Amino acid sequence: QVQLVESGGGLVQPGGSLRISCTTSGFSFSRYVMNWHRQAPGKERELVASISSAGDSLSYADSVKGRFTISRDNAKNTVWLQMNSLKPEDTGIYYCVALRLNSLTYWGQGTQVTVSS
Repeated sequence: QVQLVESGGGLVQPGGSLRISCTTSGFSFSRYVMNWHRQAPGKERELVASISSAGDSLSYADSVKGRFTISRDNAKNTVWLQMNSLKPEDTGIYYCVALRLNSLTYWGQGTQVTVSS
């Protein structure tokens, strides 16, 4: 059974930091590209960050470049998103997603991140 479980979300003040995690099981994690997507209230879901299967290629949305860092540990089947200098517009539900060519795409259930004073 495939599982992607996000954790670490919560309430943080503007300018603060948060690290969210996605622990996975039930598929060959090391063969999948891992993404973080987010959905802000009233907005469409957007891609925030992506990391290649080997962890050697990273990409970010312009809105988070320089503030967010995606990383993974294939031995632990886990991907993280370190979020620094958080802004109110970073508020939303953050989802981890596993993708691989010619395979099913897997989504986690999401974790809420709220940036507010």
